[in-house]
Amino acid sequence: MTTSQERIIPTDLSNEMSRSYLEYAMSVIVGRALPDARDGLKPVHRRILYAMYELGLTPDRPFRKCARVVGEVLGKYHPHGDTAVYDALVRMAQDFSMRNPLINGHGNFGSIDNDPPAAMRYTECRLQALATDSLLRDIEAETVDFADNFDGSQQEPIVLPARIPQLLINGSSGIAVGMATNIPPHNLGEVIEGAIALIHNPEITDLDLMQYIKGPDFPTGGQIIGRAGIKEAYTTGRGSITMRGVADIETLQQRGRADKEAIIITQLPYQTNKASLIEKIADLVNDKRIDGISDIRDESDRTGMRVVIELKRDAYPRVVLNNLYKQTAVQANFGANMLALVNNDPQLLTIRRFLEVFLEFRVEAITRRTQYQLRKAEERDHLLQGLLIALENIDAIIGLIRGAADTATAKNELVESYGLSNTQADAILQMQLRRLTALEAEKIQAEHEDLQTQISDLNDILARKERIEEIIESELTTIKNVHATPRRTEIVQGEGELLDKDLIANEQSVILITEQGYIKRMPVSTFEAQSRATRGKAAAKMKENDGVEHFMTCCDHDTVMFFSDRGVVYSFYAYQIPATSRTARGIPLIQMLPISQAEKVTSLIAVSEFTEDEYLVMLTRKGNIKKTALSAFANIRSNGLIAISLQEEDELRWVRLATEEDSVIIGTRKGKAIHFKTNRQQLRPLGRSTKGVKSMKLRGDDELISMDIIPSQIVATIAETEEEEVEEDNNEELVAEETDLGPWLLAITSNGYGKRVPISKFRLQNRAGMGVRAIKFKTDDDCLVGIDIVNPEDELMIVTNRGIMIRQAVKAISLQSRNATGVRVQRLDKDDAIAAVAPVPPLEEDELEAEVGEGEEV
Repeated sequence: MTTSQERIIPTDLSNEMSRSYLEYAMSVIVGRALPDARDGLKPVHRRILYAMYELGLTPDRPFRKCARVVGEVLGKYHPHGDTAVYDALVRMAQDFSMRNPLINGHGNFGSIDNDPPAAMRYTECRLQALATDSLLRDIEAETVDFADNFDGSQQEPIVLPARIPQLLINGSSGIAVGMATNIPPHNLGEVIEGAIALIHNPEITDLDLMQYIKGPDFPTGGQIIGRAGIKEAYTTGRGSITMRGVADIETLQQRGRADKEAIIITQLPYQTNKASLIEKIADLVNDKRIDGISDIRDESDRTGMRVVIELKRDAYPRVVLNNLYKQTAVQANFGANMLALVNNDPQLLTIRRFLEVFLEFRVEAITRRTQYQLRKAEERDHLLQGLLIALENIDAIIGLIRGAADTATAKNELVESYGLSNTQADAILQMQLRRLTALEAEKIQAEHEDLQTQISDLNDILARKERIEEIIESELTTIKNVHATPRRTEIVQGEGELLDKDLIANEQSVILITEQGYIKRMPVSTFEAQSRATRGKAAAKMKENDGVEHFMTCCDHDTVMFFSDRGVVYSFYAYQIPATSRTARGIPLIQMLPISQAEKVTSLIAVSEFTEDEYLVMLTRKGNIKKTALSAFANIRSNGLIAISLQEEDELRWVRLATEEDSVIIGTRKGKAIHFKTNRQQLRPLGRSTKGVKSMKLRGDDELISMDIIPSQIVATIAETEEEEVEEDNNEELVAEETDLGPWLLAITSNGYGKRVPISKFRLQNRAGMGVRAIKFKTDDDCLVGIDIVNPEDELMIVTNRGIMIRQAVKAISLQSRNATGVRVQRLDKDDAIAAVAPVPPLEEDELEAEVGEGEEV
C-alpha cells in the first residue's frame, strides 16, 4: 500500500494558480458569458430553446409551465441554478428586453418598472414562430454538430442552425473574466437587407453597410442622437451611442384653471427603469437641482407609456427638458462592445465581420443540409431501384421466395440472382402484396424519377456556391417578409453634426407659426402658382381660436433665426423643423426653443451665411430702430442670445437683413410709409445690448406694421429731393409708367387688396419723420398688413388668419400709384383676413437647372 506521503505530488503554487484560473476564465468565456457569433446565443439560451423544441412547445401547441421547461434544461443540459435558467427564459419573452422575442410568455413576465416576474410554477411558455422558423428549423438535418451533455447521457447542439444574424437582431450582453460584451439590438429587416447586400457585393465596406443597417433599433423605441457613435461601433467594434427618450411639450387643458405646460414622456432609452426614473426626478426636484417642475405622475397603461411632468407657470419647458436629459436617465449612453465568439475565440467584430461570420456559417449549414438530403434521397432511390427490379421479375422472385427454406436463404438468393444489395433484398422481402398492383408500380416509378431530378439538383447545389447564396437570400427574404417590423428607434441629428445637411436637398420651404405657438415646414412646391383673386389652399389645420402669426419662405439649408418680443434670438437649421403636409397642425414651438408661454416669437429671418458686410436691422413696437453686424450672431447659444436692449413695455417686432448702402422702408397700419437710408448718418452700427434710436413719428392710435429693406442699387436711382404729395381721384388711377421694370413696393391690406408701387414714388427722408401715404383703403375697417420689396420674377405666398394660403406671381398684381386702393389679390371667406405676406426665395442655379427639364424654358 502506498503511504499518504507518496500520494503527495509537489507542484509550484504560482503555476497551479495560473493554470487553474486560466481554465476557469476560459470556461466562463466560452461556456457562459459570451454569445456565439454564428447563432447569437449563449449556452443557457441555446439549451432553453432546444429543450422547448424537444418538448414540442411549438407556436401551434398549447403553453406549458415554465417550471417544466426549467426542470428539463437543468436535468439534461445546464447543471446550474434554476434562477439563472428562469431569468434567461423570462428575458427571451419580454418585448421590452428583446427586439424580437424568441419565447411567447403567458402570465406575469415582469415590466419595464423592474417588477419581478411571477414564480415559474405560475407562468407558461412556448416558442415564438421566429424561433422555430429562423433558429431551430433543419436542426435534425445534420446541419450542426452535437456534443455530450455534462454527464454524457444526452446529446445537445453546440450551435443552432440560425437562418438570420440573430446576434445583431436581438443583441447580447455579458461579463466574462477580463472582458465583456454589449451588443445592441437591430431591426430585423435592415439586418437582412445588409446581409443580402454583402452577398451581392463581397467587397462592401462597413460604412457602405450603414446605408442598409441605419443603427441600433431598441425594443423600447426612443431616439439615437447623432451617428458618430454608431459609425465608431460599426467600424471599430466599440462606440458610445447616445440614447434619448421621446418627450413632447404639451399644453394641458384644465377645467376652471389656466392651462399648464407639461413634458410628456412616451418612450424611454433601452434598459431604463421607469419607476426608478420617476423617483430620481422627484429627488432632483426636492433637492432643488431641477427647477420649474410642479408635479410628476405616471399615467402609463396597457395602451402605452405616459409620464406627465407638469411645469410651473414661469418655467421654460425646453430648459427643464434639457435638464432632464442632462441629469436623469431620459438620456443615457449605450456603450457598444461588439465582442463575440468566433471558433471559440473571443473577437471584437465590425458590422461587416458580423455578417461575414453569419454567412460563412450559413453556407456550411446549407452544405451539410444538402449533403444530408442527398444521402437520404440516394438511399431512398436505391431502395426504389431494387423494388423496380423486383416488379420487372415479379413471378420469378415470388417463386424464389416461396421455394426458399427461410428468410436468410431467400435474401441470399435475391442478392446472388439479381445483383441486389442487402438493403434492397430486405426491402423486397418486406414489400406488401398490395404494392404489386399496376397503380403502385406506377407510383414507385414516378417517385424514382422525382428522386433522380432531386438528386441532380442537390448535386448542382453542392457544386456551385452561387446556388447556395441564392438559397440563403431566398430564406432571408422569406423571413423578412413574415417577421420584419418597422423601425422603432428614430435616429436624429446630433449637435454639431453636419451629416444630415450634406444629405438633405436645399429646397424651397414655407415656415409657418400660429398664434398658439405651433410651427411647421412645407415645401413651396406644395402650392402651385394661382391666379389673382382666387381663394387659395389650406396651409394648416387650425385649432379653434388659432390663426397664422408668422410666415416666411426660405431654403432648407438656411439658418432660421427666431427673435422674441423680449429681444432674445434663437436659431437652428430650417430642415430641423419637421416637414408636414398642408393640413397638419405642426408641433409646439416650445418643443424646439427654450421659451416660456409668456415669451412670443415676433420675427423670423433666414440666413445662408453670416458675412461681415451685412447687418440686422431691428425695429421695436414703440418705433426704436437699430443696426447690428450680422457676424455678432454667428454663434447663438442653445438658450439664446440677447439681440437688443428694450425699454419698459417695449417689444422687438421686426428684423431684416441689410447692408451699409441699403435703405429701409417702414409701414403703419393706417397706410403711411417712411423711407430712409441705413448708412452711418441715419443709422450707425450698434452693439447687441443697445436700445436703438427713433424711426418714425406716429399720429393718434396708428402703429407700425411692417418693415423691409430696399437694395442699394435701387436707392441710388431715387432722387433725394422733396416731392409734393398729389391727391388723386377715388378711382384707382394706374401709374402711367407701365414700362417700370421694378423692383416695387408691394402693399397688401387685411381685406385682401394689394398693389405694386414704384420705389421711386417714396422719396428718401430723414429718420424720425412722418412719412408719406402708401395706400388708400376702400373701407374704414381695412388696414395695411404688410409691405415688401418685390422684383418682376418674384412670387408671393399670402396666408390668412385661418391658414388659407395662396401663391401667385408678383406681375399678376397691378402697378398703381401711392394713393390708389389696389386690386383684389385673394378672395377671403367671411370673418377671415390676410395675416402675412412673404416672397418665395429664388432657387440656386444648380437646383434651377435640375428642376427644369430638357426643352423647357426657365
